Amino acid sequence: MSERPLTLDPDRLLPRQGRAQALARALYDRVCDYPIVSPHGHTDPAWFALDTPFENATDLLVTPDHYVLRMFYSQGIPLSALGVAAAGESRDQVASPREAFRTFAANWHLFRATPSRMWLETALAQVFGVEVQPSANTADRIFDQINDCLAQPEFRPRALLDRFCVHFIATTEGALDPLIHHATLKADGWNDRVVTTFRPDDVLNPDLPGFEERIDELAELTREDTHSFAGYLNALRTRREFFRSFGATATDHGHPTAQTADLEPRECQRLLDAARAGTASLEETERFRAQMLTEMAGMSVEDGMTMQLHPGSFRNQNKALLERYGPDRGADIPVTAEFVRSLEPLLNRYGNSADFRFVLYTLDESTYARELAPLAGHWPCLRLGPPWWFHDSPNGMQRHRHETIETAGFYNTCGFNDDTRALLSIPARHDVARRMDARFLAEQVEEGRLDEADAFELIDDLTVNLACETFGIEPPALGI
Repeated sequence: MSERPLTLDPDRLLPRQGRAQALARALYDRVCDYPIVSPHGHTDPAWFALDTPFENATDLLVTPDHYVLRMFYSQGIPLSALGVAAAGESRDQVASPREAFRTFAANWHLFRATPSRMWLETALAQVFGVEVQPSANTADRIFDQINDCLAQPEFRPRALLDRFCVHFIATTEGALDPLIHHATLKADGWNDRVVTTFRPDDVLNPDLPGFEERIDELAELTREDTHSFAGYLNALRTRREFFRSFGATATDHGHPTAQTADLEPRECQRLLDAARAGTASLEETERFRAQMLTEMAGMSVEDGMTMQLHPGSFRNQNKALLERYGPDRGADIPVTAEFVRSLEPLLNRYGNSADFRFVLYTLDESTYARELAPLAGHWPCLRLGPPWWFHDSPNGMQRHRHETIETAGFYNTCGFNDDTRALLSIPARHDVARRMDARFLAEQVEEGRLDEADAFELIDDLTVNLACETFGIEPPALGI
């Protein structure tokens, strides 16, 4: 097969004709070089704390990206062929980084018309200067070109944050994490730029193996009696304060559902006792998680941390893959979600508070117009998160805007966040969001729904200002 050039259409994703085309270009040109605000994501804080060079192209682009892994796995390509070691395996028992990159490049065609293709193309072309598409013929050349770049100081993690103009980035850690890498960042004066996010699922969800042991560890860390419900709550407050000392502005909750509750103290204690003992029924486990979401909302009112909720994912459906390789290997599947009745207890307890920010995400697009937009269009605390995960795509972004803006308005949304584990996809994802917002706003102007002045103010807000306001971030200078 002949080599194909790798080129990026400068007008990709923008309208192709009419008044909307010129306006979308102007809107995009205004914000394309704005600083990146990334208030929710899953990059490894060790990258930025240690600032050591990335080892090779495979470890950077392939093995940490569950979008890439799931595509290959769906085609019968084993994860070992991509350099991913199973539990108990050493690195020399799986494909070497070069061999894994050859597999990746030879199967480049699998990503046609997917968001992954767009993110990867942008990284290859704009970050590393790659000029040919990956293929069996070009794999070694591209692998060596990327590795040569990674050996240079300007490709170290902190330098890449500067190159990508990242103003703020948040990682996500469990409630018991010692935050040693964030301590290094704080000591180096980077804790106003790279911060953590408090993700307490590990000590809120009794369905997770080892729940009682983690509650005991929570007690040791905080010197609180976590056998009592009051002590358990105080321990969580202490951990929140610990995370805040490293710059955290938000919490994140990956509960299976959006169910909340407002129970009497005696019932809360009974549910905690059953959860610790491992005797809680499925219904009791759900009620415990539901109560804890309401408790987390109350703590956000107290300490000002923005609360995020990500329900609607059936995680780790492939049990054999989970046992062999662990979580986050691409086996999470969207499921139906419900918000109106589920959130009623929490919202009636805290939803009218001026000190509460609550961001909702979903994988169930059927709830956009029916539930989420009307909820956000009423409750002062609520903001709609951007299209999440499977819907972080051009079509997903279009559907989200069309389904939510008429009812919720722009200012009950929180701007864009990339929610990624792959560092090099961050600028590409934000670029896609900026292009799609430019397209949507230009079309609104063409249809007479907005005037141009509205559109230029909105593109600034959607790109930077709404995220900063929602997550309590000092906004960057935009240089306008």
